[in-house]
Amino acid sequence: MPMFQEPIDTVLARETVDTLRLLAADAVEQARSGHPGTPMEAAPIAYLLYRRHLRHAPRHPDWPGRDRFILSCGHASALLYSVLHLSGYDLPLDELKNFRQLGSRTPGHPEYGHTPGVETTTGPLGQGFAVGVGMAMGARYLQQQVDAELFDYRVYALCSDGDLMEGVAAEAASLAGHLGLGNLIYFYLDNHITIEGDTGLAFSEETATRFLAYGWHVLRVEGENLAEIDTAILCAQRDPRPSLIIARTHIGQGSPNKQNTAAAHGAPLGTEELRLTKQALGRDPDGFFEISKAVAAHMRVVADRGDELVRRWRQQLESRRGTPSLSTWMQAVEQGLPDDWRGALPRYFPADGPMATREASGQVLNALAPRLPFLLGGSADLAPSNNTALRDQGAFAPGFSGRNIHFGVREHAMGAVLNGLAHTPGLIPYGGTFLIFSDYMRPTLRLAAMMGLAPIYVFTHDSIGLGEDGPTHQPVEQLAALRAIPNLNVLRPADAEETAFVWQSAIENRQRPSALILSRQGLPILDRSRYGAAQETLRGAYVLADAEGALQVLLMASGSEVSLILQAREMLQQQGIGTRVVSMPCWELFEEQAPDYRQSVLPPQCPFRLAVEAASPFGWERYVGDRGAILAMQGYGASAPAQQLMEHFGFTVSEVVKRALLLLQESG
Repeated sequence: MPMFQEPIDTVLARETVDTLRLLAADAVEQARSGHPGTPMEAAPIAYLLYRRHLRHAPRHPDWPGRDRFILSCGHASALLYSVLHLSGYDLPLDELKNFRQLGSRTPGHPEYGHTPGVETTTGPLGQGFAVGVGMAMGARYLQQQVDAELFDYRVYALCSDGDLMEGVAAEAASLAGHLGLGNLIYFYLDNHITIEGDTGLAFSEETATRFLAYGWHVLRVEGENLAEIDTAILCAQRDPRPSLIIARTHIGQGSPNKQNTAAAHGAPLGTEELRLTKQALGRDPDGFFEISKAVAAHMRVVADRGDELVRRWRQQLESRRGTPSLSTWMQAVEQGLPDDWRGALPRYFPADGPMATREASGQVLNALAPRLPFLLGGSADLAPSNNTALRDQGAFAPGFSGRNIHFGVREHAMGAVLNGLAHTPGLIPYGGTFLIFSDYMRPTLRLAAMMGLAPIYVFTHDSIGLGEDGPTHQPVEQLAALRAIPNLNVLRPADAEETAFVWQSAIENRQRPSALILSRQGLPILDRSRYGAAQETLRGAYVLADAEGALQVLLMASGSEVSLILQAREMLQQQGIGTRVVSMPCWELFEEQAPDYRQSVLPPQCPFRLAVEAASPFGWERYVGDRGAILAMQGYGASAPAQQLMEHFGFTVSEVVKRALLLLQESG
């Protein structure tokens, strides 16, 4: 049965559907910008979901037990805002009138944290589709680990042709079918239109067959037939597979001259066409943002029903509060990390090394897993190389028994799934691949940073030091590209000790994503009795070894190059040149420190600075200044053993010393 069991009042339902259509069209017209066509065609689906099927609570939009709705075709945002307004969310009509305007809560594409009722930021097509898979996986994990009834929620999404054409959706759909995510119910708006014209120009596949091959449950409905859509939703809710409901819709539904044309997609209908549309729908052609009392009353019950759902859910929660797993989850959500978790961080000493930071990372993960039961993740088929497997924790597979996620060779989908998991209260998700393949994940990384989500990315094989795989696998520009993303912490530790602390930083920071950049090759574990404390890693940069005598030159690096500049310092000091070494594992954290601290690490009175990094030099200019220099990669790598490559490209002690001396000679 529908979530709220009453027969469909066809007359009132139709009036509400048309109200949604026209509110969206009016918003676009008022803004003189936007996409009216998709909101107009999808209004019946939105109405049935929000009025009859979604378990949601407009006055409690963050209630953990709610169903999730994702507008994957984010350009149809005017529809989402309209149905949120009618349903009783804190989104006044004036916000619809300010659609796409500066400071409004109704931006051009839905933005998480900006508008109540928006579950995730969408815009780049396919992302919402894939994030929803992660949300469904998160629900399954909470069901299995915490409580099967409290987290028995579904994830619904509205998708367009563009969503299904994007590769990220294909990867995610394949994974969802494999996992049998029966809590996924997606609608595909089969309107035969894209921006350039008929979909036949570029899209002629049999979508239903493709999704059947993925292992999905597929249904077909007419997009204007409320009874068919309602029945299809009920059928999908009962099926153990993820469901795709293909709705044959008509873009710009109701517009006399623009329905079924690309002209309805990405531009306002225009004053005259909007008048004709209202007239065709039996409305006042000169009315604007009109909502009848009958429609308002019809939708007003949604918020009251939501209050009752929340009340009953909280009663269930209280009745089970003593359950250990539920208590642990509630602590994670309400209080954050357990008090004793840092005590599990391993310590490392020179006698333990040399050790690749990817290996140390794996050890840290496994040390923390028993203390952090909601830490889960895996790799894009690279767990043995990324060291991301959690020992004795089982696989997240059909049946959902474990914490090790096998994403398969699906980096695009992995990034989006991590975002969906990060949307799930209490979870700390991570995912690994080689740094070079972070390029596949850039859209999802950017969206995570934009939303303030906190997935942890384990990027290994971080430089030309990975060796024989050659330039196709050796990252050069990736570090600079990641550092260019606002609100993303990029952490490249110099040894195993720093690795433990970059993990601490990533886990403690729940307001932004963290990218851990780790080596394939072994690195010496630094002697902290001689050098700066590894805990200073949490400040982003610190003095690892100070000058003996007056400071004359400053060497700085991240990752594997830190031990290199330490050796160079020894040689420079032997020549009587006071040399400071600064380890800079995370620029972003360093920039957040007080100015006095930053100047104490990089004193302005020492302009002779050399930055060393086996990657693109881009970005280091801010730290070396006008009188400094950068030793970095100027092109791509080559296929050879790691040590030969380092020597070939100039990452040697002698070259660092030579460059430092040259700085001093040029100074006068």
